[in-house]
Amino acid sequence: MTLPMRERRNDQPSFIEICARRDMTRREFLRLGGMLGLAAAVSPLAACARLPQPGEGLSDSTLAFTEIAKNTLDRPAVAPGYSMQRLISWGDALDGRKESFDPRTLTADAQAKRFGYNNDYTAYMPFPWGSKNSSHGLLFVNHEYTNAHLMFPGIEREKIIQQVSEQQVRVEQEANGFSVIEIQRSGENGWQTVPGSMYARRGTATTPMRISGPAKGHKRLQTSYDTQGVALKGTMANCAGGVTPWGTVLTAEENFHGYFANLEKDNPEYANHASYGIGEELWYGWSRYDDRFDLKKSPNEPNRFGWVVEVDPYRPEKAPIKRTALGRFKHECANTTLTPDGRVAVYSGDDEVFEYVYRFVSSKPYNPDNRDANDGLLDEGILYAARFNEDGTMQWLPLVFGHGALTEKNGFHSQADVLIETRRAADLMGATPMDRPEDVEVNPVTGQLFISLTRNDGRELDATGKLHRRAPDPYGLVLELSPPLANGKPDHGAEMFFWEIFLEGGDPLNTTHKAYYPHFITQHGWLTNPDNVAFDNQGRIWICTDGQPKAIQLNDGLYAADTVGKGRGETRLFMTVPVGAEMTGPSFTPDSKTLFISVQHPGDSDGSDFAKPSTRWPDFAEGLPPRPSVVAVTKDDGGVIGS
Repeated sequence: MTLPMRERRNDQPSFIEICARRDMTRREFLRLGGMLGLAAAVSPLAACARLPQPGEGLSDSTLAFTEIAKNTLDRPAVAPGYSMQRLISWGDALDGRKESFDPRTLTADAQAKRFGYNNDYTAYMPFPWGSKNSSHGLLFVNHEYTNAHLMFPGIEREKIIQQVSEQQVRVEQEANGFSVIEIQRSGENGWQTVPGSMYARRGTATTPMRISGPAKGHKRLQTSYDTQGVALKGTMANCAGGVTPWGTVLTAEENFHGYFANLEKDNPEYANHASYGIGEELWYGWSRYDDRFDLKKSPNEPNRFGWVVEVDPYRPEKAPIKRTALGRFKHECANTTLTPDGRVAVYSGDDEVFEYVYRFVSSKPYNPDNRDANDGLLDEGILYAARFNEDGTMQWLPLVFGHGALTEKNGFHSQADVLIETRRAADLMGATPMDRPEDVEVNPVTGQLFISLTRNDGRELDATGKLHRRAPDPYGLVLELSPPLANGKPDHGAEMFFWEIFLEGGDPLNTTHKAYYPHFITQHGWLTNPDNVAFDNQGRIWICTDGQPKAIQLNDGLYAADTVGKGRGETRLFMTVPVGAEMTGPSFTPDSKTLFISVQHPGDSDGSDFAKPSTRWPDFAEGLPPRPSVVAVTKDDGGVIGS
């Protein structure tokens, strides 16, 4: 999805400038690695990314699959020895019943009972929670946004706002949000949805939800239909997410700005709304039929979006809760881990150029013995923004009312104001502007933090340096952060981490790309625009790509690599999605023998529409448009994915 270009609003050097100033030798970094007990894991900064010469081979990786070739196919492709099974697609019944599907006659009521559109994040939740059950569980799936020109006949991409009907808008609203399905694997049938499941449910842009945390009840969240500011309708723009230690899902609201129309300067929230891109570009016609999205009628409504929503998939009767203590911005994800003393750390990226990386740390520890005792744990704690330093350290800056610049002098009157205007708070505290921070994920084996920076086309051309030499950067990179140790464990509550570049995307044989990989890679192993990340139970990283630079007309893919050992950073292409699609939402079963992948917006190439998409995957039926779908990937011999 095309994003607006936000101007930098603090005087802190951007991440590219930090890289340009940094000049750390391998010896210095290994010294820091020794402090952390990580010397064996880091890579030499001076390593030269290149392709292997004939006969050299690639024998260092623990990955055993045969890499596939980059392609422009109209359907997914996966490594030899693996099989893909389509699990569920847009419009399918949540419980696996075979029902006819015709988008021409689809109603909002019907869509509310069916799988949503543009599936993104997935999370496998075993039965019971906490077990290693890898054959029966729940699958939680986000639905990020809609493509009306592919969903409905007669809609032109450039005229969506003017051409969509009220019925089509209502369908779009019910196609956003999330789905919960119950799935089971058995014998030759593979993975199937469970008929009549009591857990099957949808959360959409109209689902009743609660508000909790410091911003609950604040006047800036109050509207004419919720005068108390404690309840609302809906979640939308749900991108990535995370799973809590007690078995709930955190679904992240990302690009909410493009839904709201009629921002005018007499709106009391004008500056706040504009800082999130509202008013720059309208993507949807919802405001024509729903007053919530007309800012002349509902001036506070945008303040009720951009949050992290906690959902209990095991308790369908429980209303989702927007946890305001985690801050308001364009959350790409909300991934969790524990500090050595048992508190919960939640990591997020604000997916826009020159935006920030965030961490929330709860005040109280997680209770592993009483699941219900953790309800509300994410309502109390401290939200931090990251500042990267040229010496290889990174500081977490607390965003707390009354601290530093977050005072009444600067327009903050409470912690609620700080959280509603998280971006401005991070600006004033001096966070480091980043290159579209997307997934922020903890390696469950090493405890290190990996951050995908998808790209930044807004850099100044003279902002280049020894470690990161590209400006602008259309290819993206992956960062690796190391927390210090406390009692032998990575301390995700510490105030200072250490950072290093894991890889810089692009083709290492193309000198203009200035790519960096810590290991030899093949002609198919290089990647661009890293986005969603997952780790298998061996601590290997799996990286999805999000669109390709215009000069690289290839399908998005899923790449894997070791993060430690001799094969560190040797990325290999495991799977690709169809033309026009985005690869999203990788997640594994506990035994790492099934990989779930979301295929988002297949067929959405330039010039594609309902009548002439660039692919009709997965049905390949005349009259049916391409349908976003979740696929399950398994190894033919029943073994661990990648091994």
